[in-house]
Amino acid sequence: MTKDHILRVSNLYAGYGKNVILHDVSVLLSRDTLTLIVGPNGSGKSTLAKAIFNLASVFSGEIIFKNIDVTKMMAEEKTMLGMQMIPQTSNVFENLTVRENLEISFFNTKKAYKNKKTFRDMLEYVLQIFPNLKNREYEKVKLLSGGERQMVALARALITEPELIIFDEPTAMLSPALSNFILNKIREINQSGVAVMLIEQNVKAAINIADYLYVLLSGRKVLEGPSDKFTKDFKLLEDAFFGRVREA
Repeated sequence: MTKDHILRVSNLYAGYGKNVILHDVSVLLSRDTLTLIVGPNGSGKSTLAKAIFNLASVFSGEIIFKNIDVTKMMAEEKTMLGMQMIPQTSNVFENLTVRENLEISFFNTKKAYKNKKTFRDMLEYVLQIFPNLKNREYEKVKLLSGGERQMVALARALITEPELIIFDEPTAMLSPALSNFILNKIREINQSGVAVMLIEQNVKAAINIADYLYVLLSGRKVLEGPSDKFTKDFKLLEDAFFGRVREA
């Protein structure tokens, strides 16, 4: 990857307590590239996302966002800089309304006070992206469907005008139709200029929207390359999942 990188993760060792999960992992993200992180269960994908946001212990390595060393910054500080992460679970406030969820996200970032866009401006923007939420604005999130809740989670991130979003298993427990809808929305978000790291188990669907791909296995990066390299030879990816790494 030779483009300007908005995020650089270098030689990362991370985990929980004294347990090292990630071993010498390096990844690069560009604004106009949708980067897909795949691997079998327990390969360290979610740990990578959490380590980037200091929600897992970073033992060594470096995390650089827009040429700023954010390795030791707390998650809240990283959000202020324009980074967002949508975890697989607990990504919305279920007892609050859709609008209240969006208000919390908007007013909880310094960017909301720095720019001239009002909450109304940004609310209109995210509701254009997710029109299904227009008639749900004053409903509590716990009353929404799984797909609608995921739309709220995405809208909460987008309303802060982020420059980078990390999605951790956004299609988990969704139907195939809703999964495709969410993945296509993520692609649109990336095409609007937001850098995207997508962690996804539905590899065959996700690879079709991705530009670049990393494979993790047992906490180590074992393979990487442009997504079309793997769409042309999917067995290359299957082999990597089982530790049979080979050259394309």
